[in-house]
Amino acid sequence: MTALLHSDLALPGLRRGKVRDVYSLPPDEGGDRLLIIASDRISAFDVVMPTPIEEKGRLLTRLSTFWLRHIERMGLCRTHLISTDVTAVPVSAFKPGGTTREQLEGRITIARAAKVIPIECVARGYLEGSGWKEYRATGAVCGVRLPAGLRQCDRLPEPIFTPATKEEAGRHDENIDFDRACAIAGRPLMERLRTLTLSIYNAACEHALSRGIIIADTKFEFGLVPGSDEPILIDEALTPDSSRFWPGDTYEPGHAQRSYDKQYLREYLERLVAAGSWNKQAPGPALPPDIVAATAGKYREAAQALTA
Repeated sequence: MTALLHSDLALPGLRRGKVRDVYSLPPDEGGDRLLIIASDRISAFDVVMPTPIEEKGRLLTRLSTFWLRHIERMGLCRTHLISTDVTAVPVSAFKPGGTTREQLEGRITIARAAKVIPIECVARGYLEGSGWKEYRATGAVCGVRLPAGLRQCDRLPEPIFTPATKEEAGRHDENIDFDRACAIAGRPLMERLRTLTLSIYNAACEHALSRGIIIADTKFEFGLVPGSDEPILIDEALTPDSSRFWPGDTYEPGHAQRSYDKQYLREYLERLVAAGSWNKQAPGPALPPDIVAATAGKYREAAQALTA
């Protein structure tokens, strides 16, 4: 296996995100379709690193597919997932010198196209990250007042919904309160998304805890398909790129936790920043082999624990 940094297919509509390449596929009887390819790119501090994390894309696809199917089986929400079968990619997509079907094995999602709702739907069950920073400053997170005296990584009395704006590439998403989210997307829709987000998060937490993993927080994206006002879950779901996963057996509030996500990479990069070797601006620094291996190991551990 070799790492995949960028795909190259003879398909229209290419959009490159930080990790995923998205193409348009011919529509079927259900409507427009997308081909989503999870590359081995990794980003931190909104900067894509030049060094890939081999197999990361396949691990992300494995995890996200597991969760999307789990969510549908439980009847919690429809999702955009149609298939992960690489043989369903048309022969005409492959061109001489381009990405091969073998390179796409295990890293594609054929998805229902949807109009993206411009709100990041975040569920938090524990106090960390930007939520911890905001709580220390205001005693609340996204307008949700919390009890006084909570410590870093404390479990909240109950999970909370903390929306954020969905910004263009290169700009940071901004935490907002529920009323502002309603002003952007409409109150009836946001009330529905809040219910869906917390229901999915609670169900995912139950499964993850049975596998020894705490999901501290996670974010979801939803969309609307033509002819329906019922949102569907789109993009990835419940991966180390969109969630904080902590080992349950070492959880101890009051300080940062061991993590299955990109925190190992972030800590390395913070050391570079402290040493004056990088300024958190593009281009990112090349990553040494030990950091690449350790980061890949975190993704692998999470995938094995949650989907076995």
